[in-house]
Amino acid sequence: MAFSRLNDRVIHWTEAGRPDRPAIVFSNSLGTDFRIWHNVVAHLREHWRIVLYDKRGHGLSDVPRGPYSIDDHTDDLVALIDHLGLADVCVVGLSIGGLIAQNLALRAPHRVKVLVLADTASKIGTTQGWNERINAVRRGGLAAIADSVMERWFTKRFRQERPIALAGWRDLLLQCPIEGYVASCAAIRDADLSSRIAGISVPTLAIAGSEDLSTPPDIVQAMADRIPGARFELVEACGHIPPIEQPAVLAAAIERHLVESGHV
Repeated sequence: MAFSRLNDRVIHWTEAGRPDRPAIVFSNSLGTDFRIWHNVVAHLREHWRIVLYDKRGHGLSDVPRGPYSIDDHTDDLVALIDHLGLADVCVVGLSIGGLIAQNLALRAPHRVKVLVLADTASKIGTTQGWNERINAVRRGGLAAIADSVMERWFTKRFRQERPIALAGWRDLLLQCPIEGYVASCAAIRDADLSSRIAGISVPTLAIAGSEDLSTPPDIVQAMADRIPGARFELVEACGHIPPIEQPAVLAAAIERHLVESGHV
């Protein structure tokens, strides 16, 4: 693990895999840190350089006062890529991480060679919905929404059959800094890339969990349909967080896309 001051913020990051190979950078979902990718990295580290980081307001990274914007989060990712001297990276973005990845590919296409957009969209949710969530967390903390979030993150089967894992991931959410969480909710609320994503010019794979209640498959596929040449894949028996619920399936899909796109 490492810490770097980027854009005057301390960002927590780590590397795995082979430093001599093309890089994959993973961008996390709301309310999580880079530990969600552990089992995916186990499948990919033999052939690629892996970079994981905690976005601002999450994990062990700094928690500046909000609200944040998707541009703020994108600036941090650009700074990390530059700090590590990476070029032609594959960016795998989940949920808000997918918004960050889309924005990066639009703002700096020369930095991105391949995209994987998991359980995300060009516009996620509504202003009213995000304001209600922000107000609920401000009033009652993350415990006020934790159970409903778990229903969106994971399928009913996962919640019933893996109660200990469910409790652990619920604890991960509860440990997220409240300011970082609500500031990033505002970033999602205010982000709308719908009119721009047709400008994404790199090979793109869009992935959705079949039982995702946050960004349902039809929304993810609609995003893919607007990105030239993008492909869409469904991950069966999966909610909003495939790196936790179906890591082997997600890793295999990423690997196929990288090979087919020449990121080898």
